[in-house]
Amino acid sequence: MGLLELAPAAHPENMALGSHTIGRKLLWSIAMPGFLVALLGAGYFWHETQQALQETSRDEALALAQFVTSTFTLPQADREHPHGAVSEVISSNTLLLRSVKELRILAPTGQIRWSRERGEEGQVLPGHARLAETVPSGQIHASGTGTELLQPLGGAECSGCHTAHTASLGMLQLRVSEPRLSRQLTEGFLFVVTGAMLFVGLLALVTTLSLRFFITRPLRRLAAVMRRAEEGDLLVRAEVRGSDEISLLSAAFNQMLGRLTSMKVEEIDTQRDLVVTKDKLALKEKLEERITELSLLFDVAHSLNSTLELEEMLERITRLIVERLKIPDFSIMLLNPEGTLEVRCAWPKNQGIEGLAFKLGEGACGRAAETLRAVYLTDVSDPSSVFARRNLVGESDRGALLSVPMVHMDVLLGVINFQRPVVASFSPEELELLTAVADQAATAVKNARLHEETVQLTMTDPLTGVPNRRHLFTRMEQELARAERYQTPLSILMVDVDYFKRLNDAAGHRAGDETLRKVCDVLRTRVRKVDTLARYGGEEFMILLPQTSKADALEVGEKLRRAVADAPSLTSSSQPTGHVTISIGVACYPVDATHQDMLMDCSDSALYASKRGGRNKVTAYEPGMEIHPGRERGPHVSRPSTEGTRGLTPPGVAKA
Repeated sequence: MGLLELAPAAHPENMALGSHTIGRKLLWSIAMPGFLVALLGAGYFWHETQQALQETSRDEALALAQFVTSTFTLPQADREHPHGAVSEVISSNTLLLRSVKELRILAPTGQIRWSRERGEEGQVLPGHARLAETVPSGQIHASGTGTELLQPLGGAECSGCHTAHTASLGMLQLRVSEPRLSRQLTEGFLFVVTGAMLFVGLLALVTTLSLRFFITRPLRRLAAVMRRAEEGDLLVRAEVRGSDEISLLSAAFNQMLGRLTSMKVEEIDTQRDLVVTKDKLALKEKLEERITELSLLFDVAHSLNSTLELEEMLERITRLIVERLKIPDFSIMLLNPEGTLEVRCAWPKNQGIEGLAFKLGEGACGRAAETLRAVYLTDVSDPSSVFARRNLVGESDRGALLSVPMVHMDVLLGVINFQRPVVASFSPEELELLTAVADQAATAVKNARLHEETVQLTMTDPLTGVPNRRHLFTRMEQELARAERYQTPLSILMVDVDYFKRLNDAAGHRAGDETLRKVCDVLRTRVRKVDTLARYGGEEFMILLPQTSKADALEVGEKLRRAVADAPSLTSSSQPTGHVTISIGVACYPVDATHQDMLMDCSDSALYASKRGGRNKVTAYEPGMEIHPGRERGPHVSRPSTEGTRGLTPPGVAKA
């Protein structure tokens, strides 16, 4: 029905009222012009006729006055009544003067000298005093009873009897009665007006009936149909009779209803399709959201599974969360061996957040770690919050904070904190997504730590806790490459526990293992952090000394030898001296060798030289030691040779 509502002026009730208005307009437009034209025509004709009659009456009055005046020139007999001939003429000529009602001769004072009516002589006519002074010559006055003419006397017609000084003898009053034709015209005008009114009334009646049958009733029926259509009955149709304009309008309205019906059907179908499409769009939006979430989870899983290095993995998680979820403040906290939560990675960088520690139960992150459940604060600045103290992961002091624990197999690994500056800015869907991200991160952290433990086990000697031979070779390759690049020396110490087999045979293997741990502890506490202490095999250890010359390496070896010999915990009755001692062989790159295997053989040859020299000694490698394994060259502590590396053969004879 939206199309019908677009035209409020076409309301059926308004149309019904409009039909009456149209009828009245048509009635007034037909009857009134005819009546007015007839009335105006009759009025104009009556006015012109009255004007003509008045002029005729004036002319008649003037003519009669001239006639009467001319009678005064008639001859008069002696001793006859004055103007007797005039009286006879006027009295005898009744046909000519039939229309004269009043005929008098008045003195200047208004006194009647002569009158057509006998007995008026000597009377004063009211309102005609001193007429000679006030009335101009030939004044004619028309009234409803006729036309009155007042004409002065005393001209040429009176000169025969009267002298010149009496020229103003009086006034002739002549009143002519209203013509009969005037009365007939007035009656005719009234008849015409009455007829026009009757004609207009009859025309109005006929027009009203015609409008009622041919316009009003069809319009009312059409209005009723339109009212039903407005109420929603689009199946109704208007009655079409004939081929007039109303019938054409009804036919056009029926066509419009037909089109509206089709449009309504299409609208219903469209609404149904829109509902289906809306549901599909809503489902599509949900699917897109889920796909986005799954894509993020996939990226997180892919990124986390692509590396087993913990620090690199934490950096990748931070980058993904900040870029994909648009979270400005973010931090990852891991549970350290002391049992506190330590911030290991945060965004933004360099804000002084890394390294902060929280106890379990402290703040939102501590509460999440303690309960192993996510804690969501809609506004961290709310003082009524029980977690308001120490909740911030960034510099913002307002906004929403979400702390999600990282739990793997019911074991707490850490907490991830998400913060936005807008209050209550995390939706329930985001809470689920971020919880899933935390679970993924927990699995990745657990795998990274297992990897670290595995690497530690594969690279560490389980008995002494120092790097094993594999780690030693890897480290030696790196240090040799660095020394070659920067042209710096690299010294190695080969260390061997003296008479270790005798100790095992006398005290047992458990005592031998304990002795190795104690010797390793003494050596570890006396080397630099950049040095590498590793177990080479059996009772042998090797120490890498980067950027250390051969002379300095000899001093270091001597210091280590004395430390072991003086250690109170290394006394043993199975040893010849009653104390555990060590022998050390020293070799230096590039003085003694330029390759890893050759350098190790040189240090091994120097170690055997210390053994042959009586043990508990530090010996630097010198060329030829591998050729004479039973003979020591030089003192037990010798200075490094200034000669370069000579052609060395693999010292396979030294251990034979």
